[in-house]
Amino acid sequence: MSQLELAIKRERERDRNSHLGGRSFYFFDFDDNVAFLTTPLILFHKISSAELAISSSQYAQEHSQIGRAGIYADYEIRFEDRTGTFRAFRDHQEEELRKLGLKRQIFVEDIAAVLTGSELQWKGPSWSCFYHATFNQRPVSVITARGHDPVTIKAGVQLMVDQGHLPMQPNYLSIYPVSHTETRLELGDITLSKSTAELKQQAIRASVEMALKIYGHSPHHRFGMSDDDPKNIELITQEMTRLKAIYSEMSFFMIETQNGDFVKHEITHSGTRGYRVDLQQISQEPVANQIRLF
Repeated sequence: MSQLELAIKRERERDRNSHLGGRSFYFFDFDDNVAFLTTPLILFHKISSAELAISSSQYAQEHSQIGRAGIYADYEIRFEDRTGTFRAFRDHQEEELRKLGLKRQIFVEDIAAVLTGSELQWKGPSWSCFYHATFNQRPVSVITARGHDPVTIKAGVQLMVDQGHLPMQPNYLSIYPVSHTETRLELGDITLSKSTAELKQQAIRASVEMALKIYGHSPHHRFGMSDDDPKNIELITQEMTRLKAIYSEMSFFMIETQNGDFVKHEITHSGTRGYRVDLQQISQEPVANQIRLF
């Protein structure tokens, strides 16, 4: 039974803390978390400049060793937007798209491509949580390392709506593609020198502050962020720990999805406490029972 068929039969759930004036805010990394896309990253041989395409999951696991040790010791990352490692993770002008034989931005095309395949192949470990947040119109932030314009991110997600995988557009609180130049400037990276993980920290803080501005302060608010990249997870946890110190009565959660796993960590005054969620068991339950995550 598909998510769409289940959606027809289920009713929206009230936010668990709505009777106390609290809301649950869902922050998502996209690649290998909400969905598995085929967008390649390109490494360059240090001597010959030969190109090597790798997946985003391979990059997440190995990027700290690229050019230093391990299987990619002889390769390097190049940062030119149009010709470098992340060129498929950036928007392109219409003329450039035509040369690539595309009518839409690469992100939109990549989503269109995976949606033709099996849902088991493209739905990421946080998909059920993303679906739940969308169906119940919880405030959602997309915080991704990609460098597309936020409009492009929305267009890609709209394809999921158009093809019945989501019942509607998410109730967007914010969209921060943190490699997008205008987004970096908005997050205070005036010199364009901060790392992806640092920018995600800034995006989380900005999203929390936006949530409080729009929905008001409540000690019963709950914030959760899911990501698959080990370095991002480390710095996101640090940022949420700082936010917990400021907003001590609110709840903060870090959901770790590396290697397709799903480990939920609650940020507490004394540190973090976590437990593993059995995704196989979750996937066999009705959707309404899948998503009591934070």
